[in-house]
Amino acid sequence: MAPTRTRLSHAQLADLARHAFGLTPGAPDLAPDTEFEDAEGVLVATTSPDGLAVHEIPRWRSPASVRAELQARGWTEPAAWVGTPPDSDAGLPDRLLVLLPVAGTAPDSAVISLGAAVWADRAAGRETLVVPVPVTAAEPEVGWLELATAYGAGPVASHVDPSPPHTGGRAVMFTGLSGAGKSTIASRLVELLLEGGHTVTLLDGDEVRTHLSAGLGFSKADRDTNVRRIGWVAAQIAKHGGLAVCAPIAPYAATRADARRLVEEQAGPGSFVLVHVATPLEECEARDRKGLYAKARRGEIAEFTGISDPYEEPIDAELTIDTRSSSVEQSAQMVLAYLGGS
Repeated sequence: MAPTRTRLSHAQLADLARHAFGLTPGAPDLAPDTEFEDAEGVLVATTSPDGLAVHEIPRWRSPASVRAELQARGWTEPAAWVGTPPDSDAGLPDRLLVLLPVAGTAPDSAVISLGAAVWADRAAGRETLVVPVPVTAAEPEVGWLELATAYGAGPVASHVDPSPPHTGGRAVMFTGLSGAGKSTIASRLVELLLEGGHTVTLLDGDEVRTHLSAGLGFSKADRDTNVRRIGWVAAQIAKHGGLAVCAPIAPYAATRADARRLVEEQAGPGSFVLVHVATPLEECEARDRKGLYAKARRGEIAEFTGISDPYEEPIDAELTIDTRSSSVEQSAQMVLAYLGGS
């Protein structure tokens, strides 16, 4: 019987790397008789009655490989710096091994590229080697001196932000009944952001269903899949510092929470902004330009949100807008102001 194949999360891969590199004692707690892979499907480890066997960890550089590079460069006892650079480059040595504790982030996370870019600017004229390491900044699993020693460096200085990393990207998700005004407000918000010189991606509900979610119906399972796909795409945009604006109905609280988690895992806490366009059902029906509510009332459309299928009103929305008292312009400006006038 073939062993079970399981994909490890970014945090689990970091835990595995720390163990494989000898940075922490004890093996990670992994299911027995299982093959473990990374997000790309690469086999990284196997558990069997003989214990844990680590095959390869493509993302993380081992301390041994870093020490070998330092030796090849002719660096003897280089100084190590953990985290982001200081406010001033005064006092930085001419040669510096920079260790970025980024456990839990994706391999292509903008947190890593931004960290390296800041060092390239701050340490201009100096020799630096920047190495992401599988250690958590907020609650490091290994002391900085021990970490630096493992990677072949000597005296240590640090400038570590213990708060979860932020990429600067954001995802704004509008939720509300059909006809509430989500798409109209979202489109105006995008215009305002573009006028401010920003690059923005609009993930409108109808457009997404035509392309990204083509073939999905309107069962609960299909609606959940549609919103999760939107959340995943928004997370990829926010992960790299971009702005995503989404306008699905997103009727279920649990699925909206999934979208929030996807975005904040990639772009940091607070990067997901939920806007409840709380136009009441009777107002949405009165507008009903497409005649959808009338058809739903006649039973011609099954599982229609607000009529034959529930809409779970958010209790965690960052903003709530009622279009009976707020124009499209006022509503979009309200969201823009929340984003900090971006």
